[in-house]
Amino acid sequence: MKILLLGEYSRLHNSLKEGLVALGHEVTIVGCGDKFKKFPVDYSIYARICNNNKTANFLFKSIRKVSNLDLEKIEKAIRFYFLLSEFNKYDHLQLINSDALETYPILSRFLYKKLFKKIKSRSLLICGDEVPVVDYWFQNELKYSVLTPYFQDKSLEKHFQFPLKYRKESYRKTFEWLNKNCKQLITSDLDYEIPMQKMGFSTTFIPNPINTDKIVFQPLENITKIVIFLGINRLSYLKKGINYFEKALEIVRKKYADKVEIIVTENLPYDEYISIYNKAHILLDQVFAYDQGYNALEAMTKGKVVFTGAETDFLNQYQLQEDEICINALPDENKIAAKLSYLIEHPEKIIEISENARNFIEKEHDYKVIAGKYLGCWFKE
Repeated sequence: MKILLLGEYSRLHNSLKEGLVALGHEVTIVGCGDKFKKFPVDYSIYARICNNNKTANFLFKSIRKVSNLDLEKIEKAIRFYFLLSEFNKYDHLQLINSDALETYPILSRFLYKKLFKKIKSRSLLICGDEVPVVDYWFQNELKYSVLTPYFQDKSLEKHFQFPLKYRKESYRKTFEWLNKNCKQLITSDLDYEIPMQKMGFSTTFIPNPINTDKIVFQPLENITKIVIFLGINRLSYLKKGINYFEKALEIVRKKYADKVEIIVTENLPYDEYISIYNKAHILLDQVFAYDQGYNALEAMTKGKVVFTGAETDFLNQYQLQEDEICINALPDENKIAAKLSYLIEHPEKIIEISENARNFIEKEHDYKVIAGKYLGCWFKE
């Protein structure tokens, strides 16, 4: 079968493609590569004119500042429009989210309608910020969410422009249209499954696919100096609670200066990011989460001990014990520092969690098994 995957923000669609191809299907990914991360796509709608030409970039930024017109969004829409003729005779289309084209909602709907005339079987993936998810966060029923820093200090609004845009009527209209015109809504982890269920939507929960053949397990043996890695993405700095990790690292650095090596990077392309964190024993991923996102899962596959979301809902879902396969990172630098301290003083625990993490990924996230689950969802009667 021919499958079209629209959008890529985390490498989820790339891993799904690898699983589907391994099962004998033909798969095409269309997207922007997610800015500096540069994820691979088969057809790119990256705004090259707006971003790669310094003169044009300056001009377009000036226009946006004066008129609020974002020519980068328009360029992406134009690039996709001229690709439409390539997307004939596909058996299924999946959108990574309602803003898969990263353009203005009115242009998204115009282009989706043209694409949907070509492909009749369609699904919408909920694996990040989305209208019902953000709506539920605003109900403040959870003990924390990625919007917690914003709720605590509304002056931070500009740092939350990506999730908050889904509160706008234009984005709501696009999601509602897609909900009516897609056969399935699929969630990738509990951070999105819980809000979607709470908001009354019928979804299919399919865990993230991880290429367990491509990503090699790196056994941790004879640990002398423990390497801790923190990769910062400035666009999601507050959403992920990176400030708590930074404060915790200061505590650990002072306490264990001779026992640890701390590596901090910022806004690296995906391949460079991976090559640097490969030497780490511990990876600090995110705080405001209940389940693991894609970055955490890939690191766990390699055998890293990851500080990320692992709340009670997640433990119950997979019948796990606390701190068995990863470390639940809470929004408290002292608690994070205490868990880091325990691991530094008990390196045998790092080895135990490392092995557990890999086994968990192979059991619950194998890319070919997950690809089969997607196929079963897409084409069920």
